[in-house]
Amino acid sequence: MPTETLAVHRGGCHCGAVRFEVTAPTKLTVQRCNCSICRMHDFLHLIVPHDRFSLLSGEDRLSRYTFNSGVAQHLFCSICGVKSFYVPRSNPDGYSVNLRCIDPSTLASVQIEDFDGQNWEANAQGLAALSNPHR
Repeated sequence: MPTETLAVHRGGCHCGAVRFEVTAPTKLTVQRCNCSICRMHDFLHLIVPHDRFSLLSGEDRLSRYTFNSGVAQHLFCSICGVKSFYVPRSNPDGYSVNLRCIDPSTLASVQIEDFDGQNWEANAQGLAALSNPHR
């Protein structure tokens, strides 16, 4: 099996106050979730281990929102309101980065998979290995 080509992808929020980088393949597979919050934000999930994500700027500009179990840490730019990444309930050991907030220059291709988040309890286990490749 060929080795994935990894790249450092950079991105951030609309106003530029929050900037991050994430190490991930150049050919990405992301998840489109139909749960209430992801659907409303049109979030496309690139889930990565904690050590493949770095916040470059804007930590002081992040606002936090939690609901339901309180495990997911939804982080928004307090200036422009964009959620460019967060700590997901399914992967508290990693981050979910919004593909829509990644600068496209380092992307070779993107495949989108649908994820049934409306039935989260029945389907969440399918995401668990995305932030921990050793599972």
